[in-house]
Amino acid sequence: MANIATQRIQREFNEVTKSDEVQRKMISIELVNNSLVDLRGYIAGPPDTPYEGGIFHLEIKIPETYPFNPPKVRFLTRIWHPNISSVTGAICLDILKDQWAAAMTIRTVLLSLQALLSGAEPDDPQDA
Repeated sequence: MANIATQRIQREFNEVTKSDEVQRKMISIELVNNSLVDLRGYIAGPPDTPYEGGIFHLEIKIPETYPFNPPKVRFLTRIWHPNISSVTGAICLDILKDQWAAAMTIRTVLLSLQALLSGAEPDDPQDA
């Protein structure tokens, strides 16, 4: 992976670990095997939803083409949600596909996934 991409991922990793959301235990992230391209993310279930009180584990794989292409993210925690595969954990979310922009970050992804748990996108179901 190019040095610039590695620096960016390191900066984004640090951004998440020092964020206010980590202090409030909303999101978290860690390296898998000390690799910047294999991450484990955690999001707390949003308040006033069926997911409240839950901690949801995510697999985050950073592609060679990052940040020009989105990270590959899936839920490791089994969850029932119209936009998340109950079998594979695959996520149907536009920013993880065609609406990704290089200005987006890992923190953006984690917060967007937490927002998805607050409000499903019924017009774009995963298991359809």
